[in-house]
Amino acid sequence: MSTERTGGTVRGVLSSVGLGGLFETISGGACDCGHCYEDRTLVVDATACSGDLVESPRCRRSVIEQLATRETSSIVVHGNGLKHRYDREETAFLGAAGRFIELLGDRDTVLARAVARDPIDAARGLEQRVDGIGDVAAESGLIDALEGVERYGEALSPRVGLEIASYYVDRSIDDGTRLVDVTDLETGSTARIYERAHRLPRYELDVVDLTLSPREREVLVDGYEAIAEGWVQGDRAPSRAIEFASDEPVDPTLTTILEKHTEGYGILEDLFADPAVTDVYVTSPVTANPLRVERDGETMETNVHLTGTGAKALASRVRRTSGRAFSRAKPTVDATASLANGRGLRIAGVTDPVADGIAFAFREQSDDRFTLPALVANGTMSPAVAGFLSTAIERNAATLIAGTRGAGKTTLLGTLLYEVTPDTRTVVIEDTPELPVDPLQSVGRDVQALRTGASDGPEIAPAEALRTALRLGDGALVVGEIRGEEARVLYEAMRVGANANAVLGTIHGDGAEEVYERVVADLKVEPSSFGATDLVVTVQAHRTPSGRSRRVARIEEVLGDGDDIWFEPLYDLEGTAATPTGRIDRGESRYVHAMAGPTEEYADVRQAIADRTAFLAQLADDGRTTPPEVATAYTDRGNGR
Repeated sequence: MSTERTGGTVRGVLSSVGLGGLFETISGGACDCGHCYEDRTLVVDATACSGDLVESPRCRRSVIEQLATRETSSIVVHGNGLKHRYDREETAFLGAAGRFIELLGDRDTVLARAVARDPIDAARGLEQRVDGIGDVAAESGLIDALEGVERYGEALSPRVGLEIASYYVDRSIDDGTRLVDVTDLETGSTARIYERAHRLPRYELDVVDLTLSPREREVLVDGYEAIAEGWVQGDRAPSRAIEFASDEPVDPTLTTILEKHTEGYGILEDLFADPAVTDVYVTSPVTANPLRVERDGETMETNVHLTGTGAKALASRVRRTSGRAFSRAKPTVDATASLANGRGLRIAGVTDPVADGIAFAFREQSDDRFTLPALVANGTMSPAVAGFLSTAIERNAATLIAGTRGAGKTTLLGTLLYEVTPDTRTVVIEDTPELPVDPLQSVGRDVQALRTGASDGPEIAPAEALRTALRLGDGALVVGEIRGEEARVLYEAMRVGANANAVLGTIHGDGAEEVYERVVADLKVEPSSFGATDLVVTVQAHRTPSGRSRRVARIEEVLGDGDDIWFEPLYDLEGTAATPTGRIDRGESRYVHAMAGPTEEYADVRQAIADRTAFLAQLADDGRTTPPEVATAYTDRGNGR
């Protein structure tokens, strides 16, 4: 491929991010680099040059001469399919040489040229001069900037990114770090975890993008341009774009990388390829803050920074995939997305004027593959807890699932929906789709979803959605998260018996007492109405030797007489798992008494719980844990069980 076409390609890519047409090659400059300014950033087009400010004196000279004319806070060099970003400290180092040249004027043009090419060597001895040139060296900050610096690599350590991507990675490693873990990711990238004294652990992402050869990067950039310009469109555009750019058979690695940056979520695809990463945080302003991740329940600082353009691209993608507004007029968004590996994400975003630019929190969605036997198999709950919950939901328990953020409330709620009998209609109300509606329907459950929202668009408010749900047919009622005025409508419906089937929902809180305070004090539900709740199930996230895990910690029955409400634990945390408190076996549980049908005694319900416990334990032991397998097993028992 010709140099002319390569140059046009880089300029075409830069044009897509708003830099097209800004470059001007400096006449008579020290090299063939082109320069322009974007706000306070000096942007260098090194398509026809080295662009290496550490190794190339000519490129370094061209940059320093630019810094002699204008204050600059950062430098970005584009070349060979990569971009290098020099931030405040590196720019200040070169800027001091530029200020020296500016202040020196025409007093010593030979020295000015020497400092521009090689400030470390040319400035040696200037600190000892007592003439005007020595004063200029001190006033410009050149002497301070060069103190203790022997090599350019010590002062110039840029962040690096792929030309077509919206991120930079910092490859420098602080002193005193200790490598504790290495994980090879399915995207081809590698994650390394470092411990650091008195700081958050460092999540070091070695991105596969940056391991490509110059020729591979050239093909990738040309393929990106082919899609951006519309030369290649439709299905399998990334693979066809790589063929177009290379005139060779499809390269799977290049196709995957191009797909990630054109149809996917970019660097997020790499971060969420780590199965231990549950959250990624983008903090504004994005250029000043690295991405942070939560991995196995521990917050870590990554070596990845988004670009300002990258944050805008994310916002645009969220708008397209969610169909929800996200702008200054509607500066918050709550949406979902699916990554290339099929992993679902919950997205919360903010922008101006409520934040200093665009910021996001990305969280893995609850896994819709879980069933009670699966949760028994992975240690989230014991067979005894699973047997009780299954029996209670089958018998229409009004149940709140409580827990703190990330404890697994939505996962458990979705799992319990499989315990509703197949002949029961279920209406699900949630603002952002997270519950497994499609998987439930695929195994024969009659599930109707209602989507709510608080915007001025076509969505209906949660309270109105609840009233609508009560008119959509007699059956189980599920509220994805109870957090506002819908709580009063829900409890009023429960209190007067408008819904005689199971009622389920999640709520933020750690234990029944805390949930009661939130519902009564914060959401203004009458205590007597709260008494319509049968059970509060508390889930927790906790650390284990093998990483982060979740568990059912407590099941409490709700007792009361009028406004006098109290709670008794049926299962409580003992060691690392919830175990029976003995209240059911001693015949003391009011709710177990209430579960008994017209022809049943308390002992019959106890036996039903014991039978269900043995049944679910057997499914877990046999490995029959997928929704289709569990649904078939339930049907084989007759009438849904």
